[in-house]
Amino acid sequence: MKTIGTMRALDQIRGAVRMEELYDTDIRDLWEACTSPERLARWLAKVSGDPKVGATVELTFTSTWTGPARVEICDAPHHLLLTMEPGTEDEAHLEAWFTEERSQTRLVVEERGLPVDKLHFHGAGWQVHLEDLGRSLKFNRSVHPDDWSATRASPNWRSRWVELTPDYEAMPVER
Repeated sequence: MKTIGTMRALDQIRGAVRMEELYDTDIRDLWEACTSPERLARWLAKVSGDPKVGATVELTFTSTWTGPARVEICDAPHHLLLTMEPGTEDEAHLEAWFTEERSQTRLVVEERGLPVDKLHFHGAGWQVHLEDLGRSLKFNRSVHPDDWSATRASPNWRSRWVELTPDYEAMPVER
């Protein structure tokens, strides 16, 4: 099974997951898919609030993770930085970079500040999210018609996450 991510320890407690994928779309379309609440709801999360720099929005991911995120950087169409759960002990940073490569666009996503002992769960989760993004772009629709909530993951997302988790658990965490 192809994994697209890496995991590294930032210190003894916190770590980072980094994913990289190339999509068959232009940079503006990929940016829109990753920043527009309507398009995000097709593959990643429901967004409540106005996603502008300095604002805090509420997210409900297809995985059930729910919480606030503050928009720190929104440099369209190249760079996005969010602080997840700002001001709490679970604060993390979610960063995305978009780079044109001929007729395609490379997306690099990194989430930092995650518990080192749970990185494999996050790695598998982010891979599923980016696979879902690819399907959403290909079919121009939601890839989760079965819906999800803060208490129930999308069944499609969950089954793929369960499948990928052992592969990420077996991967080394870079130190």
